[in-house]
Amino acid sequence: MEGEKMTRMDRWGYPLRTSSDACVAAIDAYYGEVLCYGRNRAVILEAPAKDPACLLGNALAAHFLSSKDPSKASSLLASATAALENATSYEKAVYESIIPLVGDRRDEEAALRRHVEFVKEFPNDLASLKRAQILCFYMGRPHLSLSLVEQALPHNQDKSFIYGMLAFPLLELGRMAEAKSAARRGWEINKFDIWSQHCLCHVLQHDCHFNEAVNFMESCSSTWGSCSSFMYSHNWWHVAVCYLEGNAPFGKVLEVYDQQIWKELQKSDSDQADVFLNALGLLLLFDVRCQLDAVEDRLLLAAKILKDKSLWHVEWLLDILSLWALARAKESLKAEELLSSIKSRNLILNKKKQQEMQRATLLAEATYEYGRGNDDKVIDILGPDFDAMDYKMIGASDEQLDVFNAIWYNALLNAGHASKAIDLIEKQLKKREGCAFLWRLLEKAYNIGGGGDAGVASEKARALEISYFN
Repeated sequence: MEGEKMTRMDRWGYPLRTSSDACVAAIDAYYGEVLCYGRNRAVILEAPAKDPACLLGNALAAHFLSSKDPSKASSLLASATAALENATSYEKAVYESIIPLVGDRRDEEAALRRHVEFVKEFPNDLASLKRAQILCFYMGRPHLSLSLVEQALPHNQDKSFIYGMLAFPLLELGRMAEAKSAARRGWEINKFDIWSQHCLCHVLQHDCHFNEAVNFMESCSSTWGSCSSFMYSHNWWHVAVCYLEGNAPFGKVLEVYDQQIWKELQKSDSDQADVFLNALGLLLLFDVRCQLDAVEDRLLLAAKILKDKSLWHVEWLLDILSLWALARAKESLKAEELLSSIKSRNLILNKKKQQEMQRATLLAEATYEYGRGNDDKVIDILGPDFDAMDYKMIGASDEQLDVFNAIWYNALLNAGHASKAIDLIEKQLKKREGCAFLWRLLEKAYNIGGGGDAGVASEKARALEISYFN
């Protein structure tokens, strides 16, 4: 009977205690939204509304609201706690993995430890596996992320979502051929698997197959209508970056920025912070390519909105990008206030977390100085051995981190350290020989430093620029 508290099964075949079929339906719908990066994850709030005594519904709803409405999240978690006595072992395990992620004493290390144990016991729960992988991403632990999905893979070989989840840590670890194979398999099983699409684009972009990446993503774009603001604008960010790196007409890049990324803000249910993360990431790429003058009006508009502190401290990467934008737009007081706030917030972390995020704070300060045009300070702050790939703790993919290496190369060149820049750029070209932008930087470095053949570098760049979209 509908009103009777009984054991029901969720989408994964795991048992939960609830008096409501509608509660289970809301939980299952939420799982789908999480895996599809859907914009209706708020559907989970229907679960505790349909059954206020369901532990699983309350716990998942609490996690969903943990950053949006902490007070309500704490209330929901208290309801989950009250339901522990009659809950199943599966529900209790979900509850235990979520507890460290709700409330003022957020403890990502504890949460990750509990998720590692959870995946061993309940490998079919792909939504919890996704939550574990997101933790790994923001903590810069791709090896653990891969280990977790490999544990779950034998139990989920017929499910599309598992392959996108396999592909992402593989590409983070530089295992591009395996990542491509996994992403393509996920997409072939389910053409609406947005994460597999995204991972395949990552590989094509890394391999400098920009035209192929754009064609693939634009062919998939009709499936993005129900995506969250982050996933929608991030997929279009990838398209824009491929156009930019592939030397497509500049108008194509601006069209994506204006009509796909920035326009997302006009939607009533858009997430402003997620859109800004991708918009600012693209604007910074214009800057390191000395093309910012063409989009100065867009930068000034973004900086004006960024003075609203509601966008601060949502994500480390967004804060760092915001520092650059505010500094470059000459909003010096606000930039200094944000930087000071970042440093203050880092001081209240536990000692271990402070040490982990110290480099992130330095990157924030260096990016601020780059925005101000202080190349010598950028070099002093980052030190001689800087490599952006060591900064995954800010919650950024390799493609998102690449721009900070470009900042580093530009700072070295502008400050007269051409030989150092040449060594780094030549090393990077061994990994991405098909990147015209790196050849242009090398040409500039050779012209400044007098070493190497700038003409050869120019010819390499020109040949690539002609080949991409022609």
